[in-house]
Amino acid sequence: MKKILLTLFSILNLSFCLMAQGPQALYSGAIPNFIDGPNEQNVAVTNGISRIAKVTIPTYQFYSAGTGSMKPCVIVCPGGGYGILASSHEGSDIAKKFNEKGIHALVLFYRLPDAKRQVDKRIAPLQDAQQAIRLTRQHASEWGIDPKKIGIMGFSAGGHLAASVATHFNKDYTGINDGANLRPDFQILLYPVISFRSFGHQGSAKNLIGPAMSEDDLHLFSNEEQVSAQTPPAFLVHAADDKAVPVKNSLLYVEKLSDLNISSDLHVYAKGGHGFGLNNKTTSDDWFESLFKWFKSQSLL
Repeated sequence: MKKILLTLFSILNLSFCLMAQGPQALYSGAIPNFIDGPNEQNVAVTNGISRIAKVTIPTYQFYSAGTGSMKPCVIVCPGGGYGILASSHEGSDIAKKFNEKGIHALVLFYRLPDAKRQVDKRIAPLQDAQQAIRLTRQHASEWGIDPKKIGIMGFSAGGHLAASVATHFNKDYTGINDGANLRPDFQILLYPVISFRSFGHQGSAKNLIGPAMSEDDLHLFSNEEQVSAQTPPAFLVHAADDKAVPVKNSLLYVEKLSDLNISSDLHVYAKGGHGFGLNNKTTSDDWFESLFKWFKSQSLL
């Protein structure tokens, strides 16, 4: 009995340590596409929601669901229009919810586009998200992750980033070019910015690209135009009355996935607006429970 208790304590202690580490450096060496300067990152809390601004040094925080069998892992990209990161209700709260379901999570604090701190600000968030995929696969055995069940999740502009990772994986934007598999095994998108066309979110587009957008930029970063037969299956949630990011973003993305026979599961609420996180107060329906069922249907659990 004493041996069993000691083993259990060791497992719980390991899980706690992994969760309690706090943000860790995303890159072990030099940050690609980086211009050195003062770290002006700051956090503001309004109505219980944490928002991180001026992220120029990318980090991550891993939330372990415990040891034992190899578990899936979700890389979570908070939203914020590529201007801030909504790090609590679209980050840590989501990670903890996954842990309750026996799923690991990694919250990514990706760089926000800044021409003063990046040579090419357009690709800085995508570089960081690809590095998160690489890092998670590198540590899969150590962290108890099934390397074939690593997915990407994003909210709003974080959804644009997640969809970018899911459609741009054939090119290593980090420049590391080590042959790592940068394709996520699945994607989860909450009220995502998919397109930079007229029905997309122009604030996100301007923050990522700038006020002058070429046709090449619009095409490259409109993810409905980048879907291929290798794009991973998707789970999406959107509200029909979303005025910030029209539901057409999700509808068109699902249409393009369907054209190539890629599995997708779209949940559209009549109401809810934008940015509701885990709790759409207009309905008793729990999208996270639907997501958990989807995990099972996709043999991820």
